[in-house]
Order: sequence, then structure tokens, then C-alpha cells
Amino acid sequence: MSQFSVSSSLAPFTSSLSFISLRSFSLRSPLFYSKPRFSYSYLRLTLRSSTRTMASHIVGYPRMGPKRELKFALESFWDGKINAEELQNVARSLRTSIWKDMADAGIKYIPSNTFSYYDQILDATAMLGAVPPRYGWNGGEIGFDVYFSMARGNATVPAMEMTKWFDTNYHYIVPELGPDMQFTYSSHKAVDEYKEAKALGVETVPVIVGPVSYLLSSKPAKGIEKSFPLLSLLDKILPVYKEVITELKAAGASWIQFDEPKLVMDLDAHQLQAFTHAYSELESSLSGLNVLIETYFADVSAEAYKTLTSLKGVTAFGFDLVRGTKTLELVKGGFPSGKYLFAGVVDGRNIWANDLAGSLSNLQALEGFVGKDKVVVSTSCSLLHTAVDLVNETKLDSEIKSWLAFAAQKIVEVNALAKALSGEKNEAFFSSNSAAQASRKSSPRVTNEAVQKAAAALRGSDHRRATNVSARLEAQQKKFNLPLLPTTTIGSFPQTMDLRRVRREFKANKISEEEYVKAIKEEIRKVVELQEELDIDVLVHGEPERNDMVEYFGEQLSGFAFTVNGWVQSYGSRCVKPPIIYGDVSRPNPMTVFWSTMAQSMTKRPMKGMLTGPVTILNWSFVRNDQPRFETCYQIALAIKDEVEDLEKSGINVIQIDEAALREGLPLRKSEQPFYLDWAVHSFRITNCGVQDTTQIHTHMCYSNFNDIIHSIINMDADVITIENSRSDEKLLSVFREGVKYGAGIGPGVYDIHSPRIPSTEEIVDRVSKMLAVLESHVLWVNPDCGLKTRKYAEVKPALSNMVAAAKTVRTQLASSK
Repeated sequence: MSQFSVSSSLAPFTSSLSFISLRSFSLRSPLFYSKPRFSYSYLRLTLRSSTRTMASHIVGYPRMGPKRELKFALESFWDGKINAEELQNVARSLRTSIWKDMADAGIKYIPSNTFSYYDQILDATAMLGAVPPRYGWNGGEIGFDVYFSMARGNATVPAMEMTKWFDTNYHYIVPELGPDMQFTYSSHKAVDEYKEAKALGVETVPVIVGPVSYLLSSKPAKGIEKSFPLLSLLDKILPVYKEVITELKAAGASWIQFDEPKLVMDLDAHQLQAFTHAYSELESSLSGLNVLIETYFADVSAEAYKTLTSLKGVTAFGFDLVRGTKTLELVKGGFPSGKYLFAGVVDGRNIWANDLAGSLSNLQALEGFVGKDKVVVSTSCSLLHTAVDLVNETKLDSEIKSWLAFAAQKIVEVNALAKALSGEKNEAFFSSNSAAQASRKSSPRVTNEAVQKAAAALRGSDHRRATNVSARLEAQQKKFNLPLLPTTTIGSFPQTMDLRRVRREFKANKISEEEYVKAIKEEIRKVVELQEELDIDVLVHGEPERNDMVEYFGEQLSGFAFTVNGWVQSYGSRCVKPPIIYGDVSRPNPMTVFWSTMAQSMTKRPMKGMLTGPVTILNWSFVRNDQPRFETCYQIALAIKDEVEDLEKSGINVIQIDEAALREGLPLRKSEQPFYLDWAVHSFRITNCGVQDTTQIHTHMCYSNFNDIIHSIINMDADVITIENSRSDEKLLSVFREGVKYGAGIGPGVYDIHSPRIPSTEEIVDRVSKMLAVLESHVLWVNPDCGLKTRKYAEVKPALSNMVAAAKTVRTQLASSK
């Protein structure tokens, strides 16, 4: 149990087992939790367990709540509006409802410890006591102050690096490790949550990030050689894992799940041997427990499959059979006798209803290779990556709704398949599912022949601009006459409560279009005046009219559908609401020209037109699964191309086409990456291949490891790229130190916008100086890491002021040196 009381300034992020009522919260409060219902809303069918639970399993479940209850609680806590105890109450209510409803739905293997206040890798870091020294932690149970400082930074020290979780839009906090790190059992969260569920009468499977995947998801701490072998720490962390296992056994756990998703990556013999060594070392501690090793997001290689299925003391193996279809052949080629196969046949990454008949056929075939009663029906990965509950979508088109299944409905699908596999098939449920599948295939709203022909015609050209980037930059400099080290921001400015209220009231028809335009125009004017006051060189309009950088465009494109509560966690309290691409995509009308030209009319400085690129729209949407992803991407690229050309005709001469999600779509296996990069980069070039040399094309990328795809980034042929750099400890700069030449404009971020911390002018000067050691001054831009939407003006104004002051300081230094 946590050793601090909730009134302590070191409020623990594990919770007391005593249930504290939420009655003190108003029903209208965002902190009030509305209980999910695990049912297909369009079928109004509920599959409950009658006399016994079936062989069914859920890898993990969304944490935020069906209406983002945890998000609002976290942000209220960070703002000092609620205390630690109130935050824990909201979290406990969410966990309680999820566990009980899974049990009621008949799920046998219910996960615990998949809940998190920020992310599961950070939870593992806390469990291991792997706190970087800068946070001043002196041992003991890690509390909220240290935990959130690692995630978000504080007034004196920066946050830890944040990066993408495999090829998802979820982010995790990267552990910083070195040879002198002392690991101690410092968060009892896994045990506490198991006990919490048990006290409610729910037996769960505690889920822990596996030791090898944890180390392979880490990085050497600052000051440690990049070549430091992280796996050399394996024997140092295993004693903590043994302590956790011992406590779980003492608490009565009969199963434990280790998530080892790194097994789907390209691993060498040394890395594979680490798995063998780790589980050999844990074997005696695991004695008496059923052990599940869970993998997800891709196929496992033949070598990894052999290593995995040979691990000592392991009872069951979980595979993603949606994205890992080749793994099926490995299972058919040989599966260890007497072991369980947790078959991930229900997609945890998308929102389409499962083809139940097809899945059941695959499961029955697997029984022939694995053994009767040895197949457990599961999700392909955690349901964290999908929306929570279709029941809350009362405004969604009924036909499209019939094609969908969110997390709550996927639990019903898992249980329905498990029952059918055991001989208790619900014919009515399967029949309704089959009818919905047929409806989707035959619906005329899915197909647009003109769009398909236009996209197919793209394959005959590589769509490059007529002149090379150095010639274009020269023409653009003559046109814009920008100073050395030009300053800009990435796009969005803070979205205030008043601004959100205006958009909400307009959407609800509570204010007129004239009133809405007037309010947005005034907000744009304020943002333009602020940037001119700060003396920023290339301006943005702040995007006050936009709710989300993908949804905003999707709402204006054909082939998209939208939810009201289809939120998915991106990181911490940040949630996104991905659009649903159900059909062929086209652009009926201009989407941004009105606002961009309005903003340009307010200033003589260049104003960026702000667009989201086709690859990012694709990767940040729930994408149709009835045609290849690249075909859908080409369709989106043509729509964005139309918008780019309309902006240029309207006098917008700097156009930013964000491709923030280019890297995250990269397949996990190296053999599949060249094909993806080819069509993804091609899609970007399609959008701007027809503009004049004097039109400057920017793009932006954030929070990923770009070094391994730098040549593809160069091949995008953008005039200027702004790219995350500061939070990742300037990792990006290393690629230029290693000799890669980049001739286009580039703006590695000079400060981390995901932290409330305000960088000093001196700090930014130091960062820019480091950049100039590897980049030419005439191509370097100065900008933040990312958009400013999530920050407050009290943070943004001084940070940007310091950024501009730093750019001017370095300009002066450069002039003096000459």
C-alpha cells in the first residue's frame, strides 16, 4: 500500500481500497462518471454470462472514461481546483465500473493495472524507482508530485522525453537509464489495483510491462554514451519484478500478464536471448502462477516466435491476429503442447464491427492446431486505442453506426465469439452482424468512381516541383526578405474557455453565423497583433475556428463521419477524436481560404495558410479497412492539393502542410517500411507539386524518432520543415552531426510546449547555438516544438518573447563574428 496519506504534498498515485462516494460532485460536473454499457446499441442485444464465463480476454481498456472524466479530473488537479483524494475518487470509480461491467459481460480474464494517470511505461518507471536525479526524489513510495514532474516537468526542471508508442498515436514517457541507476520497488500500484478489484468480488489478471520491452523502450540518460547497452540493466531490474510477483501471489493472484510488444520488432540474437534469460530468472518466482506473455501491433518473426514459445514458466501466449496475420502460419506450423493461445481476433486499433463469422472460422481452425479448450478469444491489443462506447453516439448516422464497434461493443464481440467457440452461438447476434457487414459492402455512399479514377491516375508520376529547393529558397527570400534565423510558430494558439464556448454555441445554433464570424475574427486579430508585438517574422492566424487539426478538415471532406464522444487518449490528459473514413474522399468546397485571407489582410507580414497533410489525416483517423491505406491516402492528397492551389490563388504565399504523423505510420518491420515511405512521401508531394517557386511550402513533424527516416523527409521536398527537437534532448541534431546534409529550411524546436515551464532567453540561445554547429545559418528557423493550443497565454507570451529575444541575440552574435 502507498505510505503517504492523500493530504500529503506527495499524494500517491495508487489508491486506497476504501470506496469514497462521488455524491459530492454535481451531476453536471465533468468529473461525474456515467457508467458505460457493454452492448451493441444498434442491436440492443446484451450477451451476459449465464452459468459460467467463457475463455475470453481483454488486453486492456480505455482509461479516460466514456466522456473524458479522467481528463477533466487530471486537469482540475493540475490547476489546483481539486485535491489528490478527489482525483483518486474519479479514477477509482472508473476502474470499478470497468471491472464490474467486464465481469457482468462474461469476460473471464479481466485486466487490472492497465489504468494509468499518465501512461503505462511511466507507471513501470515508478514501480522500478527509476527516477532521474533532477526530480529530487529521495526514495519511498512515488507520489503525484514526482510522477507528474517526470511527465510534465515543473517550474525548475524539464519533463522526460515523450515519444510515440510503436505505430500508434499514443505517446509514452521514455525512461532515462544508465549504469549507476539504482532500482527499488517504489510503486505498489499493480498490487493495490489487484486488491481493489478483488475487494469488489472481481478476479483480475494484473498487467505489467515486461522487463525486456521496458528496457528496449528506454534510452541512455543525458551524459551516458548512446552506445550504452540498456539490456545490461536486466539483472538489476529483475529483483523488483520478483518483489511485485511475490506480492501479487500473496494477494491471491492466479494469473499475471507481461506485455512484451517489443517481440514484434526486428530483434537480433542478443535481444532475443534477453527474453530467454529474463523469464528463466523469474521462473521460480512465477511458480504457482499462470503466466501470459502478450504481444501486439504486428507479426512476430519466426525467430521471435521460437524464442517466445520456448520461454520457461509461461502458460499462455497472446498474439495480434489482426495486424499479425502471418503469425497464424507460425501457430499452424507448431504450438507448444498444453499451452494456451490468446487469439487477438477483435481489432483493438479500429472501430469497425468484427466479421464474427470469419473470426469464428479462424478460431475453430486454430483449435485444430492448438487443442480444444486451449484457445482464448482476445482483443488484438489494448482497447486503449479505440473509442469507448457507441452507446454515447446518439447523432451518428444509423447506417454508418451499424458498421461500428467501440471498446464497449468489442467486449461484447469477444464474449460472443468465446460463447460460439464453446458451442453456445447466439444466432440472432451473428445474423445481425452478418447483415451489417453486407450493408457496408453494398452501400452506394462508400464508392465514388470519379475519385477512384483520379487516384489511380496518380501512379504514373512522382509529382515533384519543377525546380530544386535551393533555387526556390532564393526566389522566396527575394519575395519575403526575411531576417537571418526567421521566427515563427507551428500554428495553433491557446484555445481559451471563451473560444471553445463560441464554437460550441455556434454548433448548437445558439448564436448566428454572423456572431460566430465576428467572434473568430476578433480572436484572429488578437493573435496577429500579439505576434506583431512580439516581432515574430512569419505569422499564423492561431486556428481559433478549429476543434482539432484532423477533425476540422474531415468535417469538410466527403467520405468522413464524426462522433460526439469518440475520444481516444493521445498522452496524459490529451485526447483526440479521430474522424471515421468510411468512403471515397473528395473536397466539395474550399476549407481554409476564408480564414487565411482574413488573417493576411490584418498584417503586411507573411501569414501561413495552415493545412493538415494527407498522411496525418489518414494516420489520425479511423480508416476504412476495405481497401489499401495508400489508396485512401492518395484520395486525401488530391483534396488537399485543391486547397493548396486555392490558397495560392487567394494570395497566401506561405502554406504549411503538417505531417505530424508521418513517422508513426511507419510499419514496425523494416522489410515493410520502404513501400510505406514511398507512398506516404509521394502523397505529400502531390499536395504541392503545382505551386510557384515563390510559394513557400512548410511542413511540421512532432514527437517521434526521425533519424532513421531522414532521407525520406528530405525526399518530401518541402521548402521548410519545423520539427520536434527540444524534448527529445536534441536527438534530431545528431543525424546532422553524422554527416547528413540538409539544404532546405529547417526549424528544430527550441522549447517544449507540452510542459508549462517557460524557457529563459539564455537557454534558447544555447539551443540555437548547438543547432548552428551542425546547420547553416541561412537555412535555420527558430520556433517552438509544436502548436500552442494546449498552453495558457500566461505561458505562451513570455516563452515566445524569450524565443524572439534569443533569435535576435544570436543574429547579433553572428553579425559580430563576421
